[in-house]
Amino acid sequence: MGDKSIDQKVDYYTDGSESGLSEEYWVDWFLRAKGNEYFCEVDEDFITDRFNLTGLSTEVSHLQYAAELITDALDLDSFQDPVRQEIDADAKHLYGLIHARYILTPRGLTKMMEKYKLAHFGKCPRVNCYFNPLLPVGLYDVAGQSSVKLYCTKCEDLYIPKSTRHANIDGAYFGTSFPAMILQAFPQLLPTKTNERHVPTIFGFKMHEHAKWARWQDKQRQEMNKRIQQYNKEQQNIQQLKAQPSNSTPSVQSQQSQTKSQSQQSQSRSPSAQPQVEAA
Repeated sequence: MGDKSIDQKVDYYTDGSESGLSEEYWVDWFLRAKGNEYFCEVDEDFITDRFNLTGLSTEVSHLQYAAELITDALDLDSFQDPVRQEIDADAKHLYGLIHARYILTPRGLTKMMEKYKLAHFGKCPRVNCYFNPLLPVGLYDVAGQSSVKLYCTKCEDLYIPKSTRHANIDGAYFGTSFPAMILQAFPQLLPTKTNERHVPTIFGFKMHEHAKWARWQDKQRQEMNKRIQQYNKEQQNIQQLKAQPSNSTPSVQSQQSQTKSQSQQSQSRSPSAQPQVEAA
């Protein structure tokens, strides 16, 4: 990660081996931690760019120290508790907030696309989606409002992660725009929709309420398709009218002149009738 040598790395974390402390970059340690499988690696250049940290000072109290810890430029051992614990927590929170911005960039979208193709975020539990991969999404862009949810691109529904470790991740670390952005950048990821749905039956007979609901859904879908077709037809007509040459204007003007001449003729005949009325 970066151009720094391993000798310049500050040792913070253990790997559980007998040797005790091991030389490992903070980001590598963070991504290896259980529960952080949804995150991708944010480029160090992106983290060190102050523009990408705009507005985060209100979210992270020790912003400067947290950024230095993430980029391995801070010796955390030089701080005493509880400041040390606060900086460590701020670094994790800051990485999540930066991550939400990074995954909207071309490089971030590419990394998340690879994770999506490998189903790192899980698969849709709906039977008719046939194990379609899921995408992480937040319900809010502000941290502390809601945990991350999983979006299925096939049934377009949201699901709660199975693992409690994943279910406790803040949704703001992925943001509300990520699924739409990645599907816009990689439209080939959008699967074909399916109209299959399970209709409950009792001894082969459809349940009345469920059958009624299914009929209502079919009716709504047909009406929606009609509206879409009507809208497309109107748009085609508008485009055709715009494409037509502007030779229709003279005909309109000629009609207006014709109408004007007729009105003038009628006005010219009216005075001749007026003396006859007076004579009577």
